[in-house]
Order: sequence, then structure tokens, then C-alpha cells
Amino acid sequence: MRIDILYFAGCPNHLPTTELVRDVVQSLGLVATIRKVEVGATEDVARMRFLGSPTVQVDGQDVDPAARNRADYSLACRMYGRSGSPPRALMEQAVREGTSDRTG
Repeated sequence: MRIDILYFAGCPNHLPTTELVRDVVQSLGLVATIRKVEVGATEDVARMRFLGSPTVQVDGQDVDPAARNRADYSLACRMYGRSGSPPRALMEQAVREGTSDRTG
């Protein structure tokens, strides 16, 4: 499983999100490659499906199922409800889906 944390330089939420991702992977006893990917060029935004900083993708899929069909890509801050990081439950669900996709 590959988990990408897409962010732009100066984003205050990418470090807490990285810690969350690492903690979720560890607490679930999973093996994953976690990559922090800086998005800096406007032309990369659509190609990377960057919905704002931070965007977390598990095997190329956004962690938020409701956001997977969105196309409002931008170099902006991303909010998950009232937080700048995805909720833990959303992260856990996304990595479990990624694991079941591999085994099922």
C-alpha cells in the first residue's frame, strides 16, 4: 500500500496529517509506504488530483470517498469539516479499503 500526503510548502497541516497517517498505519499493524509529496507548480495540481493541502491518497485514491469525483483542484488549503487534517476514522476506513482491495 502506498499513501501519499500531498501538500504545498508552508502548509501548517501537513505535519500533523503525516503523524496521523503514520499512527493509523502503525495502530492497524499495516505495512505501507508513506510519501510526502510537495506540490509546487500550478500545472501539477490537476495531474496529481490535488484538492488542497493536505490531500491524502491511498493507492492513488483520495481518503474521502465523497471527494473522489471532485475536480476543483487548486493550490489552496484543504479543510476536512472544521479541521485541516482528515478525521482519524476517515483515514482508518481508507487504509482498510486499501488493504481489502489487495486481498479481495
